[in-house]
Amino acid sequence: MTAPAASSSAASASSPSSPSSPSSPAGPASPAGPAAPPDPVRELRALRRAGRLAAQWPRVAPLLAELTDHGDREPEAVRTDLVRAGRVLAALPAAEVLAHHPDTPRVTVAVTGHSTLVQLTDPLVAELARHGLLTEVLSGDHGAYLRDLLDGGELRRRRPDLTLCVLDAGAVFDELPEPWTWQDAEAGCARLLERLRAVAAGHAADPAGPLVLNTLPLPRIRLQQLVGQRERALLAAVWREFNARLLRLAAEHPTVAVVDLEPLIADGGPAADPRLALYTHAPYTEQLLAAYAREAVHVLRAHRGMTRKCLVLDLDDTLWAGILGDDGPEGITAAAGTLAGEPHAALQRTARQLAAQGVLLAVSSKNDSAPVLGVLRDHPDMVLRERDFVRVHANWEPKDGNLRDIAAALGIGADALVFADDSPAERALVRARLPAAAVVPLGTEPALHVTRLLADGWFDTPRLTGDDLARTARYHEAAARAELEHGSGSYEEYLRGLGVRVRIAPPRPHERDRIVQLSLRTNQFNLTGERLGADRVAALAADRSGLLLGVHVGDRFGDSGLAGAVLGRYADDGLHLDGLWLSCRVFARGVEQAVLATLLAHAAARGLPAVHARHRPTAKNGRAAGFYPSLGFTETAGDPDGTLHYRHDLAQLPPVPDHLTTDPRLGGDDDEPAGTTR
Repeated sequence: MTAPAASSSAASASSPSSPSSPSSPAGPASPAGPAAPPDPVRELRALRRAGRLAAQWPRVAPLLAELTDHGDREPEAVRTDLVRAGRVLAALPAAEVLAHHPDTPRVTVAVTGHSTLVQLTDPLVAELARHGLLTEVLSGDHGAYLRDLLDGGELRRRRPDLTLCVLDAGAVFDELPEPWTWQDAEAGCARLLERLRAVAAGHAADPAGPLVLNTLPLPRIRLQQLVGQRERALLAAVWREFNARLLRLAAEHPTVAVVDLEPLIADGGPAADPRLALYTHAPYTEQLLAAYAREAVHVLRAHRGMTRKCLVLDLDDTLWAGILGDDGPEGITAAAGTLAGEPHAALQRTARQLAAQGVLLAVSSKNDSAPVLGVLRDHPDMVLRERDFVRVHANWEPKDGNLRDIAAALGIGADALVFADDSPAERALVRARLPAAAVVPLGTEPALHVTRLLADGWFDTPRLTGDDLARTARYHEAAARAELEHGSGSYEEYLRGLGVRVRIAPPRPHERDRIVQLSLRTNQFNLTGERLGADRVAALAADRSGLLLGVHVGDRFGDSGLAGAVLGRYADDGLHLDGLWLSCRVFARGVEQAVLATLLAHAAARGLPAVHARHRPTAKNGRAAGFYPSLGFTETAGDPDGTLHYRHDLAQLPPVPDHLTTDPRLGGDDDEPAGTTR
């Protein structure tokens, strides 16, 4: 027996007028009358029937973005349409897409579990396609998750980019005697937890990509089989304790994530359909699996360094109720506890909560600048003040241009931006002209703004670091540096006045998470494009034949923290630099030259014959292409993938720039004292 097909009624539901598709050359829809809502799923089906879907793959992500960009549609209707889209995309062989677009990013996802999970494939494929990722799904055997995931399992051998182990209550109850007691269930939970600990430990020892587990909802029909109310309470307590211990596995193993299904059930309805659970052994509803798929993709995004950095907010009818230009400061409100103001106060509180964890806040608003700044400084309703924003763009220019200016000023790419606006026309404009930016459809109901802002987990990160918590303050320090530069007679005078300090040393244990984060998020000055996992960083730190260094940068305006990292290894033919990362916020101050000059001097002091390095071009690190030659390296070889290999014979060492001081602590007898000027 198969599950009934999802209803397609959501696709034909009416919606307010909407902009034309970003893939169309036309601009936003005319306000003269409402336009029929687009149906991206129908377009995907038409492309598939015509045999053109593989050739038109670059259109898939914009179409799916358009599908989710209806702020006034119910989330359930959007989820249903994504499942429909996933059904079309899942039938498309990856080889066909790669034949037309060989550079398409591709991910392999292994899916295993205790019960039937066929309904997970469609939403999973759709969620990944939203981010431009082509998916190959590897399905494990029914109920064979331990064999799949432990040593020698087929899924482990394939080294997938993401592994999903989806469990349900049957993983406990199917092994209990009949009849069973709450004590039997407690023992079953303990056995399952030990198995999952073994799976997590095995994965951590040789991670290819993150492993995602999930908490287990306790079915009511199991609870009610105990007629004693005391026994029911004890079973519920045992079950919650098991889930709590399972959630803590994520804290113990950085490459393991645990999706808590309880909040998803609270948002989306029942966990299971009793008929499907009985007849097809499908433990969860299509709706819950679709919500789970989105959370699982958030995990993959975070581990691949696809975390966004900056939230760009609209103001009128977004951050406050009312139109500042029409109503004046006295006519707008974001007052908590009032019908009009409470939703906007909630959005401001949420934005402030995100900012406290490292998310940069900026403004793009169609308004005059002076009144906006006046409101942010003085209006009594505002939770957010001018100091909370790293950039405030209030003008009458197109918003895509404002977003480009914000990204340029912060030294980040457009793909680090999240744009939240209640206007369909503004969202369509940004989608069409700045497709790398993520767009949040806030809709016309302010009470749903927070829900829609958080729905996609754009700012999710594997772990918070101290650098995250200080990020907004550091961007304000960057503004002070820019002011110093503007007032200096030359760039050299600016650098001398800056007083840059560079400390190069092995990372302390609490700094290793920052090394991981730096490798995931750094693109422009990532010499090889390599990403490091937490377990690999821990192993590198313990390897006596290796070299793992953190680069700390500070100046007269403040401490930029751990802003760079070096990965190397010692060999008979010299020191090999396998990775070099530097945050864009410390570019162009001589830091990168100081780091490499220090490494070359370190190698010479140890009597090594040479230093070897490589540069593998990526879409974003072209700026660093000439870095090694500029400091005396000679190209020695090239690989088919474009990687260039370099060698420095240490005969003539480049100097450390004289406008900064270095404090090298590289390990060994040649360490130099703090404050050394090179």
